[in-house]
Amino acid sequence: MTDFEPQATTAPTCFRHPQRETYIRCQRCDRPICPDCMTPAAVGFQCPECVAAGRAEAGVERARFGGRRSANPQLTTGVLIAINLAVWILIVATGGIASPWLTRLALKLGGYCLVEPRLTEQVCDQVSPGSWSDGVFNGAWWLPLTSTFTHVEVLHIGFNMFALFVLGPQLEALVGRARFLTIYLLSGIGGSVAVLWLASPYGTTVGASGSLFGLMAALLIVVYRLGGDARNILFWLGLNVVLTFSQSGISWQGHLGGFVVGALVTGVIAYAPRSWAGLSRTQLQIVGCALVAILLVALTMLRVATWG
Repeated sequence: MTDFEPQATTAPTCFRHPQRETYIRCQRCDRPICPDCMTPAAVGFQCPECVAAGRAEAGVERARFGGRRSANPQLTTGVLIAINLAVWILIVATGGIASPWLTRLALKLGGYCLVEPRLTEQVCDQVSPGSWSDGVFNGAWWLPLTSTFTHVEVLHIGFNMFALFVLGPQLEALVGRARFLTIYLLSGIGGSVAVLWLASPYGTTVGASGSLFGLMAALLIVVYRLGGDARNILFWLGLNVVLTFSQSGISWQGHLGGFVVGALVTGVIAYAPRSWAGLSRTQLQIVGCALVAILLVALTMLRVATWG
């Protein structure tokens, strides 16, 4: 026989009350908890911190592709419509097609002289000081975005805002507010970048159509991803394609660019895995959308560098 002395063991203690021994653990975080810290759960007990965290998570309704579900999807669309209407009223009130605000907000690659478009910037300033209107080439980097909120004609803004009113809440209800705004804004900028590359460098372009074509592309991809019926969206898209090429003065370049970028951004959002390479789905979506934004900036800079 071998003599031995029993090993002293230390009983676990409650993580909130270290002086109390306990053999019960939280079913969620596995920390030891005393009777005063126990809350009955579906299985076993949970600690106060885990109970509070569970209540917070239960109060946040998640959208289908991550993020918070919008409590009022119509609100974001209403704000976007209000911004477009405010810019339109400003332009109409200050001269319409002759408004100086139109020249400050409309998309154009190269600048031009308001009194005589063929004059150079130096000559324009000599003939009529303050008459030169900068383009993206001259450093007006805001134009690819501001032009997407700019309209002049009643029918133009009326049709675009009706389309936004129909499409916006549907998409936001599926992807959440932040992702909806990301799709809308990047699609609009994508349409502007396509205009810079494919349209005349001396023309001007305005309107939210690039953003709206991006929303149509987004709804198409989301419905397909969820296994829904996309026939109504395809009909709406087909109708707009016919109108694009059957009417004069419509920028098919902006529509095409908005659709492509909207599809690309939504593909990132809808098909991002729950986790990959240590990144969560939300982090993967942020990285993907940021890469699209960087690509648009790079394409704009390349266009400026290769023009003139």
